[in-house]
Amino acid sequence: EVQLVESGGGLVQAGGSLRLSCVTSGFTFDDYNIAWFRQAPGKEREAVSCVVGSDKSTRYADYVKGRFTITSDNARRTVTLQMNALAPEDTAVYYCAAFGYCGSRIAEYDYWGQGTQVTVSS
Repeated sequence: EVQLVESGGGLVQAGGSLRLSCVTSGFTFDDYNIAWFRQAPGKEREAVSCVVGSDKSTRYADYVKGRFTITSDNARRTVTLQMNALAPEDTAVYYCAAFGYCGSRIAEYDYWGQGTQVTVSS
């Protein structure tokens, strides 16, 4: 059974940092891409970042480039999203997703975690 479990969310002041983790199980870790999405209240879910399973190359949405870093730890089967210079507009529930093509379409991902709340105060 494929499982994705996020953690690390919380409340932080603008300019601060948070580190999100997505622990995975139930599939061959290197074979699949893992992405982070986010959904703010009243808005559509949007892609944030993605790491390609085969070569660990990374993708970032323009609105997080230079602030967020995605990494992949094979031994721990964990994908981490380091978020720096957070702003109130980063407030959202953050989800990890698996089995997609590192694109921005929600429909291409087969599995999702339950999400972790990130709140950035001004």
